[in-house]
Amino acid sequence: MREAEIRRNTAETQIRVRLCLDGDGTFRGSSGIGFFDHMLTLLAVHGGFTLELDAKGDLDVDNHHTVEDIGIALGEALKQALGDKRGIRRYGCFFCPMDDALSRIVLDLSGRPYFVYDVQIPVERIGSFETEMTREFFLALAMHGAMNLHMACLYGVNGHHIVESLFKGLGHALAEAVSLRGEGTVLSSKGVL
Repeated sequence: MREAEIRRNTAETQIRVRLCLDGDGTFRGSSGIGFFDHMLTLLAVHGGFTLELDAKGDLDVDNHHTVEDIGIALGEALKQALGDKRGIRRYGCFFCPMDDALSRIVLDLSGRPYFVYDVQIPVERIGSFETEMTREFFLALAMHGAMNLHMACLYGVNGHHIVESLFKGLGHALAEAVSLRGEGTVLSSKGVL
C-alpha cells in the first residue's frame, strides 16, 4: 500500500493527515471549515484516495494557518507515500468543467517544486472559507509534495464552482500522475525523481 501519515504540530495548529494513494475515494475527518471539508472530500473522491484528517487550528483568528498547514502536511504525505516514484506515470493533466467554470490542471511529480496559479475568484468568502486560501493551500501542497503544479481557471463566474473545479481537477490529474505504468522504472532520463 502506498500510504503515509504525517503529524504537524505548531503553536497555531495540530494536524494529522493520513493519505492512501490506492484508496477508496473517501475523506474522513474535519478541518473545522465546512466548505474546505467539502473540497477535500472532492479531492479524495476524484483522486480515488483515502484521506483522513484530524485538525485543530486557530480558526478564531482566520483560516490561514489551518488551511496552509493542512496543505503542508498533505504535500509531505504525498511525497512520502510515493517513495522513490518507481513505476508512476509522473505527469497528470485534466480539464474540469463545473457548470460555468472550466479549470485546467497540469502537474509533474518531478521532485522539483514549482507553482503557477492563474485563477480569479470573484468572492472573498464561501461560507466561512476565505477564498484567498485556495491559492495558499495549493502552494503549500505543491512545495511540500515536490511537484510542479500549474492551475488555471479558463473562465467562470461563480466562486463555488471555480474552486470546486480546481479541487476536482487536481484529484483527476493526481490520480493520473500516481498511477502505475506496469514497469518498475523511474520515468526520468536521470534515473531518479
